[in-house]
Amino acid sequence: MSAAPARQRSLHHGNINPRVKDAKYAVRGELAVKAESIRRELEKDPSSYPFDHVIFANIGNPQQLDQKPITFFRQVLSLVQNPDLLDDSNAEVVKKLYPEDALERAKWLLKAVKSVGAYSHSQGAPALRGSVAKYIEKRDGYPADPESIFLTAGASAGVSTLLNVMARDPKTGVMIPIPQYPLYTATLALLNARPVEYYLEEPSHWSTNTTALYDLHAKAESEGTDVRCICVINPGNPTGASLPYKSIEDIITFAAEKKLVIMADEVYQTNVFIGEFVSFKKVLRDLQANVPGKYDNVELASFHSTSKGMVGECGQRGGYFELVGFDPEVVQEIYKFVSISLCPPVGGQCLVEMMTNPPKEGEPSYDLYKKEYDDIYNGLKTRAYALHEAFKNMEGVESQDPQGAMYIFPTITIPRKAVEAAKKDGKQPDEFYSMELLKATGVCVVPGSGFGQKEGTWHFRTTFLAPGTDWVGRIVDFHKQFMDKYRD
Repeated sequence: MSAAPARQRSLHHGNINPRVKDAKYAVRGELAVKAESIRRELEKDPSSYPFDHVIFANIGNPQQLDQKPITFFRQVLSLVQNPDLLDDSNAEVVKKLYPEDALERAKWLLKAVKSVGAYSHSQGAPALRGSVAKYIEKRDGYPADPESIFLTAGASAGVSTLLNVMARDPKTGVMIPIPQYPLYTATLALLNARPVEYYLEEPSHWSTNTTALYDLHAKAESEGTDVRCICVINPGNPTGASLPYKSIEDIITFAAEKKLVIMADEVYQTNVFIGEFVSFKKVLRDLQANVPGKYDNVELASFHSTSKGMVGECGQRGGYFELVGFDPEVVQEIYKFVSISLCPPVGGQCLVEMMTNPPKEGEPSYDLYKKEYDDIYNGLKTRAYALHEAFKNMEGVESQDPQGAMYIFPTITIPRKAVEAAKKDGKQPDEFYSMELLKATGVCVVPGSGFGQKEGTWHFRTTFLAPGTDWVGRIVDFHKQFMDKYRD
């Protein structure tokens, strides 16, 4: 009998952290891996598929899909990355290349951070947090304290920070919307904490049923879950829904009564096509003013990012969160936690400052900034509605009006024969549909099962970031062929 082979490595799939294996992140999952494989195949042989390029509509990554950077932001970033350009010896040449306000902003930022190659304060440079505080105050009409603002490496880092601090043991519960951005379930899996899933109401534009929140909370607590927090994504990802003022009021009231932290993911706050964005901070301050006492101890963490909106600078990793109503000792622990990572990227911090303090009317860069911003917004809105109209005319597809964010999350009716084919292939029906769509059209979407959905329903999420509308026609043609192939 031969001896067992000697172990060649310390790590193998059976002995790594099981929580890492349990975590799932669909937007960069199997479909995205296959899409990248197809992209490489097309580079080698452009005739290998019936399309000439892949459209990565699986993730909100604007500049990958040809959204142009805002000129002012990149001008200033180029100067802070290469401060020698600001030397007096270069003044004559540089003034021909850069507008005066870009030069002044770069000088101010460098004074605040000294160098983008140096560590900053763990919360982010104080002067930059001051700009964010002024932005929040202007947006909401209520003061903001720079000391309660933490600059982050994108909003995701902020979400992870709060969940890490909150998750005391396996009984810790966090209420998350379904469908949801899988950052939340993935992080909770890593922390061995419990997601408490509340379903959004699709027929009423993915609204939140606050009566159901109370029932779900009671059920979770009866099962031994220590529910500590409710997460809300507004405007929604993947749904694109935008919460009205009254819904936000109801959620805050629920959180106040149940003593829950509110995590308000508001990274799409400028991507609103129907109605207007209202922040949780504003509604909370309104309630505190109108109903003294009841809402005084509500704990709110709200998040924003340079990755979304009209900025679209995902790779720069800039973001922030603001804490309201937290115990000062807890804030100190949050500070300690972020300090372990030393500081957020300083270039990203500079971009956060510019996002919250863009060129103003009358300044040299304003007209170009305003044109670029409006062009991006109008392009997103136009493509959102073109996609929505296409979905409405597709057999067995239902699509809610696109209210905001960068996504549409249509319901798809999948024929029984296709469900059976998916089962044989070892896939969920919406995964099977999405994979067939990718192979036929080059359009990569994310199946709804990656975000959570009510049992017996099927969806997929697509961005509307890709330029043009010809790819929309590809989806329409594929869907007809798919339905004809698997028709009962």
